[in-house]
Amino acid sequence: MRKNSGLTSALGNNSSCWLSRIWSTGIFRLWRHAAREPYVLLTPVQQAAAESLVHGVASCDVLVLQGDAGSGKTTVLQRLRTAAGGELIGARQFLNALRAHPPMALEEAFYDLVNGALAKHDFVMLDDLHLITSIVESCDYPRANLLTLVLTAILDQAGSTHKKLLFAITGDVPSLLQRRAHLYQIQRLAAKDYAVVCRKYLSPELAGRVDYVKIHRFAPRLSAHQLRNASIALRTEDALNTERFIEYLESRNLTSNVEIQEVEPVRWTDLKGLDDVIHSLEAKIALPFENDSLAAEFQLTPKRGVLLVGPPGTGKTTIGRALAHRLKGKFFLIDGTIIADAGNFYDDVRQVFDAAKQNAPSIIFIDDADVLFEDQGRRGFYRYLLTMLDGLEGASTGKVCVMMTAMEAGSLPPAVVRSGRIELWLETRLPDEKSRALILSEKLSKLPLPIGEADVAMLARASRGLTGADLKAAVEDGKLLFAYDKAAGKALRPSEVYFLDAIDRIRCNRRTYARRRTPQFAEMQFGFHME
Repeated sequence: MRKNSGLTSALGNNSSCWLSRIWSTGIFRLWRHAAREPYVLLTPVQQAAAESLVHGVASCDVLVLQGDAGSGKTTVLQRLRTAAGGELIGARQFLNALRAHPPMALEEAFYDLVNGALAKHDFVMLDDLHLITSIVESCDYPRANLLTLVLTAILDQAGSTHKKLLFAITGDVPSLLQRRAHLYQIQRLAAKDYAVVCRKYLSPELAGRVDYVKIHRFAPRLSAHQLRNASIALRTEDALNTERFIEYLESRNLTSNVEIQEVEPVRWTDLKGLDDVIHSLEAKIALPFENDSLAAEFQLTPKRGVLLVGPPGTGKTTIGRALAHRLKGKFFLIDGTIIADAGNFYDDVRQVFDAAKQNAPSIIFIDDADVLFEDQGRRGFYRYLLTMLDGLEGASTGKVCVMMTAMEAGSLPPAVVRSGRIELWLETRLPDEKSRALILSEKLSKLPLPIGEADVAMLARASRGLTGADLKAAVEDGKLLFAYDKAAGKALRPSEVYFLDAIDRIRCNRRTYARRRTPQFAEMQFGFHME
């Protein structure tokens, strides 16, 4: 049978002749005519990967093309096939081959498909290998390591017959291929790649209104598919500009694990007595996120690790809510809900970190970190989280900020707060009298008369030692006591009395709770040995 790859006479001992053939008649000619045939247009990073592969195939027998999902691996392989011939095997071909085998014979179907292609072609490309490896590497797959055996047989068969193999994959490369293949990568899209993709689907007028450098800085890890979809969705909007493009990306492509609509709306002005904390967050977190011009001019990046320490009820979680609304799709939460009763919480945490890196610049907010770590049965989680934190040290993930809250820094494992992992320490504290007055005044101003006319100064003095959360609870409880007397037809007491009663009840509950905290409980929770 005639080898329709067109490479039979050139492969083997005459690789330079093969490279010359590709150079003169193949992929480079397609690039030259890209304007006439838009479907062959490659972005600069795709073109660079294709050029590297052209040289690589001429001298190597086994190659791997690695790239993120949506980076254009299939597009590069299609262009390479157009230039060099050969067989391109994708998911559709594999599924067709799998239909002729028993349900569990995935490896046999893969082996027969690739061997059949090698019998007819001197150059075989296999796309989306990760779709197969993700199945056979799952924890409940009954035929562990069989695919490694099959790949070994395929590589040996190709080597003995002087055939060439190219695998395309997203994610980790199988260890066998790491040892035997030459690795190539499609780099992440740069700003100029964003422009190439968007201009393909936008009119020249609309494309000229968009600042692709700004879009790339806002969302540096978008795929070509995401840019294509955004451009198609927005190309009918006459008022399209950079801000509208970013707004669309926020709503469709930058997805948090937090439903913003379900998070209590909080502004910085709602935080009383925390001016120094707010100032630090504005300067060292919000500014690098939001001010594109200054961030570009001074190469600003947000602090990579932030620790918020303070007693319960002093506003740590409230700060997280404020950041969630400020950052929208760029805010990712890890708290007790992701850990409790979750057999796959390791995967959940990894997915949060992966999504945050995909949406960088972004924030991972770990609420009540000391509570998450205090259970000694979760020691594995603590070590796993350290691995995730260390994985953010690379330049490509330098725009991911991890913010943790804790009641006491000493209750956190020392390795978590070591130098390099925490770059900014902030303290939330009990509100002073002035701050308590501001909190109470704001809460009471929303109440009807006469309950809303309570003496704020008196209540602020009487509420010494209460947190912001306590004050909110005191206002709510005082309001209920007042409403009860009114409904029962009782003589109404001065407004302040209802709130003073509520404050006394909060203090009484605290004393009761303190008495019931036995040494045995403290030992169990915090690991102290009490004698």
